[in-house]
Amino acid sequence: MDWSVKLEDVVAWLLDVPGKAVLIIAIAVVLRWLAHRFINRLTGRAAKGAVPEILANSKAGVFLSDLRNGTAERRRQRAETMGSLLRSIASGAIWSIAFVMVLGVFGLPIAPLLTGAGVAGVALGFGAQTLVKDFLSGIFMILEDQYGVGDAVDLGEASGMVESVGLRVTKLRDVNGTAWYVRNGEILRVGNQSQEWARTVLDVTVAYDSDLDQVQQILREEAHALYTDSTLSSFMIEEPEVWGVERFDKDGVVVRTVAKTAPLHQGEVGRALRSRVLRRFDAAGIRIPSTTFPPSGGTA
Repeated sequence: MDWSVKLEDVVAWLLDVPGKAVLIIAIAVVLRWLAHRFINRLTGRAAKGAVPEILANSKAGVFLSDLRNGTAERRRQRAETMGSLLRSIASGAIWSIAFVMVLGVFGLPIAPLLTGAGVAGVALGFGAQTLVKDFLSGIFMILEDQYGVGDAVDLGEASGMVESVGLRVTKLRDVNGTAWYVRNGEILRVGNQSQEWARTVLDVTVAYDSDLDQVQQILREEAHALYTDSTLSSFMIEEPEVWGVERFDKDGVVVRTVAKTAPLHQGEVGRALRSRVLRRFDAAGIRIPSTTFPPSGGTA
């Protein structure tokens, strides 16, 4: 037996087959590292965010960059979620191609494997339609920036403050402190109260015998005073407007005033404006009718 010939054959086989397999794996590792590095740099820049240049020097730009609670966290989480998804896709694609190439190097039949994988993929797709629906919905929600961490949203069955946004579920915390986990695939509509700007609407009902000119003048004066108030003016994007008579109710005339505010500050501005208007109405003798409470000295 010529051992030298057999040794040469073994070395040649090791260099030809396992060597190629190791080279393919090494190339896959390098490609995966490069892809992850590129994705990390891309999502890192996206996480920093920026206010559009057209708004940068405006009051609205200041609100968007500084006054929105959780804005930085929202961008960071959105970027990290998309980065995680892109890294997973890149890794899966690279390793799948490398695995098939290694099988080909060892001379194993690839066609039956691909056929079996296709059948298994179809079966898995039918069996996990709900899961796939949740993931696809989560991807589009993140890409379209429908909502993010810190936003006050209404998702239909649940509403509250967004605490986390994942590819499968979204976590909300309602006003009572209850944590709601909503599957992304079940979200049919999104009402977001925290994007770009908000509006507080003050509808005041006054008696039919009230002087509407006086009522609207008081509303304008108090709205202007609130806009120039050092405490709340920083939350108001534009000076409030008195739109006038909105409708006629059985109790009286409804006069509407609106104020454009920074997101999540509409409630604070609305409460302050109501307090101011109530004091002025009391001083001017303007009556706000009520069918809920009896007049002073009456009985329920």
